[in-house]
Amino acid sequence: MRIIAGSKRGARIAAPKGLATRPTGDRVREAAFNLIGPVDGATVLDLFAGSGAFGLEALSRGAASATFIETDRGACRTISENLEKLQLTGARVVCADALWTLRQEKRSYDVVLVDPPYEQWGELESRLGAYLLRVLAPEGLLVVETSSRTEPALPLAFRTSRRYGSARLTLFEHPS
Repeated sequence: MRIIAGSKRGARIAAPKGLATRPTGDRVREAAFNLIGPVDGATVLDLFAGSGAFGLEALSRGAASATFIETDRGACRTISENLEKLQLTGARVVCADALWTLRQEKRSYDVVLVDPPYEQWGELESRLGAYLLRVLAPEGLLVVETSSRTEPALPLAFRTSRRYGSARLTLFEHPS
């Protein structure tokens, strides 16, 4: 995997070993950032971060900060190693359950990236809804990656949904 654009364009990034994480492919990440638009100065939350590819891409493209939330300790180490290798600043890696962390979170974010294991979306969708509304800044954008067969429904304003191979990207805005 590589960083697609920005200050670290072309840099290789590591993915956690094993099958526990499914890194977002370069093509899907590029499509996501084409839909998101510029992230200069943005605060980013990368939930179910896995390799951290989404958040790393945002930092490379000029985001002011990125918070990575991931439960798997090996994946958290990989994110930290990628940050160190790329010499990206403004990052915080939280190795904890996403729902538990969202309940504690007091900040709001300009861009929230949600990429849980595809098979868990059904059980997570309703539980995530209330928390995502609270952590998304009023002018913020939420990007959800799911299986191409899944169409997320959250208590946010729907913006667009696009399929890319076996993945679907759905964008939501704050309803205010």
